[in-house]
Amino acid sequence: MADALVVVDVQTDFVEGGSLGVEGGHEVARRITEHLAAHRDDYAAVVASRDWHEPHGTNGGHFAQPGTEPDFVTTWPAHCVSGGPGAAYADGFDTSAVTHHVRKGRGSAAYSAFEGTTEDGRPLAALLRDLGVTHLDVTGIATDHCVRATVLDARREGFSVRLLPGMHVGVAPATSERALAEMAAAGAEVAP
Repeated sequence: MADALVVVDVQTDFVEGGSLGVEGGHEVARRITEHLAAHRDDYAAVVASRDWHEPHGTNGGHFAQPGTEPDFVTTWPAHCVSGGPGAAYADGFDTSAVTHHVRKGRGSAAYSAFEGTTEDGRPLAALLRDLGVTHLDVTGIATDHCVRATVLDARREGFSVRLLPGMHVGVAPATSERALAEMAAAGAEVAP
C-alpha cells in the first residue's frame, strides 16, 4: 500500500494571465512546490497532469467554434495547446519532484487526469496500480472542473482520496462549493 500525489493541470493558461486564468493559481503552484519540498519522500509517485489540446480544430467540441463565443460550461476559448506556452507548467510549480507526466485532451475535452496517459502511453489508473498505490493526495486547478473530475474518477477506480486544503483553487465560489460537496459525497476526504 502506497500513496501518490496527483497535481492536476497547474499550467500557464490556468493561472493569472492565462487564457483561462484562475485567481489564486500562482499561489496554489507555490504551495504545491512547498508541499513537495517537505513531503516528497511520502509518495511512491508524484504525477502531474496537463491539458494537451490539439492546435487545429475544436478538440471534439471542447473549444468554441471559430466566430462563436464559448459558453464556459461545455465550450471554452482555446487553451493549453500542445507545445504552446499556455500548456507549459505554471511558473512557481517546481516539477523536479514529478515522477510521471500525464497528458490529456488530445482531440477531446478530458477533464480528469484519469483520461490521460503517461509519456509511455499508460493510463493513470494502470500506472498507480502497478506502483501499488491505494491512496491519492490531490491538488491543482480548477476545483470545480478538472480537480473535481479527477477526484471523482479516482474514487470510481477504488482509490482513497484526500483533497489537500489550500492546494487547489476553483473558478467560482458557488461551483467550487458544489464540487467539494460532490467529492465528499463520493467518499473523498475534503477539509473545509
